[in-house]
Amino acid sequence: MYFLGKFLARLIKVGRLTVIAADGEEHVFGGRQPGSQVAIKLHDPALAWKLFLNPELASGEAYMDGTLTIERGTLREFFDLITGNMGWQPGNPLNAKNARVRRIRNFLTQFDNSTRATRSVAHHYDLSNELFSRFLDGEMHYSCAYFSDQNPDRDLERAQVEKAEHITTKLLLEPGQSVLDIGCGWGAMALHLRDRVDVDVTGVTLSKQQYELACERATDRGVDEHVRFLLRDYRDMEGTFDRIVSVGMFEHVGLPHHRTFFQVVHDRLKPDGVALLHTIGRADGPGITDDWTAKYIFPRGYVPSLSEIMKSVEKVGLYVTDIEVQRMHYAFTLEEWQRRFQARRGELVEMYDERFCRMFEWYLAASEYAFRNMGHVVFQIQLARRQDAVPLTRGYLIREAEWTAS
Repeated sequence: MYFLGKFLARLIKVGRLTVIAADGEEHVFGGRQPGSQVAIKLHDPALAWKLFLNPELASGEAYMDGTLTIERGTLREFFDLITGNMGWQPGNPLNAKNARVRRIRNFLTQFDNSTRATRSVAHHYDLSNELFSRFLDGEMHYSCAYFSDQNPDRDLERAQVEKAEHITTKLLLEPGQSVLDIGCGWGAMALHLRDRVDVDVTGVTLSKQQYELACERATDRGVDEHVRFLLRDYRDMEGTFDRIVSVGMFEHVGLPHHRTFFQVVHDRLKPDGVALLHTIGRADGPGITDDWTAKYIFPRGYVPSLSEIMKSVEKVGLYVTDIEVQRMHYAFTLEEWQRRFQARRGELVEMYDERFCRMFEWYLAASEYAFRNMGHVVFQIQLARRQDAVPLTRGYLIREAEWTAS
């Protein structure tokens, strides 16, 4: 416990963390300022050393295996305590550990081709449609919802519709236009666009299970002649479209491929077209994907900073016509996903096992507090090939405000 204790003494300044070692001895850290009060127990004598060497990977794996348990408080309170002390400003002990080496390694592991990208997508998105249907909204939007002032109760179903409508408004759609949906998921966004405006939508995904369900939903709703889905890498698309939308997919592109992504957007977008990118981002500049997330949740995934995104946009001849930064919306979304996951946890243990459910609840809680305390946000970036492709003011968003209030 010696080295781990030194590390935690530097980290925990607000709240109190009690660590019960495998021999039963209690070690208390923090307590000088009020905050969360959490106790964890280490059931393996070797775990303290592992936590010191790689705290993010070792803590997640130990929780999955049951060798780290929450004895007082909840998992969400544990993450609130840890991330609240870390913050997202430079200089905290956890961010500083081997940062330069890890950043280089992260960059190198993000290179992929269509085959590797398909494997990475399947690792998470092809777990099963039944899993995701247990905690997502009815339309299965697997991305940040939008909680407007008209939704004071934070109703997830309404908030996901409001997100889709917010994006629809920003796309400035007109009947008869063609839309490319890059990373279409289970088709929720594409189906919403068709429902709200008389447009034709082509959605692309690398997830076989997402593709099959999206096709089935389009057929069931009788719109399969106007909303079609392809099991295809976005880099293999041909033709041009009036509008391009990408929601919650850019985080899987990888930093080495940012310029390729935006070159595809440029080349697939008609000269007077409009594109909308919705992606998780970092408020604190370039960062690192933690080892646990990279190993168990999103292989080769990376959440970019705005500066990293803009560097590639500037090189392909696209105008940035609008940027919106959504801050706490994803924290509220993840909190609701966690609540729904826990409500169906018994079913999910039978579908998978206890270790899998521990992995997934760790993922949901860690993600929520990345948005609450660690500077994660959502960027919505509107792009065009011409300066006059969108109105010069945001007055067109009034249409959305009128729709939301109705």
